[in-house]
Amino acid sequence: QVQLVESGGGVVQPGGSLRLSCAASGFTFSIYAMSWVRQAPGKGLEWVSGINSGRSTGYADSVKGRFTISRDNAKNTLYLQMNSLKFEDTAVYYCVKEKGYDYSQNYHVWGQGTQVTVSS
Repeated sequence: QVQLVESGGGVVQPGGSLRLSCAASGFTFSIYAMSWVRQAPGKGLEWVSGINSGRSTGYADSVKGRFTISRDNAKNTLYLQMNSLKFEDTAVYYCVKEKGYDYSQNYHVWGQGTQVTVSS
């Protein structure tokens, strides 16, 4: 079955960096768009970034210029490089498979999430 397993979360100081990874299995990874979605404590879900099958990318305004999404289709892995982290980036980050080829926030399958905490 479709499975998404995130890793790479942790505690980091403001201004620091983390790289999240998402290992995908059970589907043809290369042809589907993928997104990262986060949920901060006490808040709703927020789309962070997406990448389509052609590797075109998009970012929420809150992370533009600081985060970079990428994919390695040979390894069936999605990444999120997070730089210049801020307190407000603290959240559970979810890797999400989209239903189609573009990141349209039409979500299909979610990973279990990985916690990112920005703290001094």
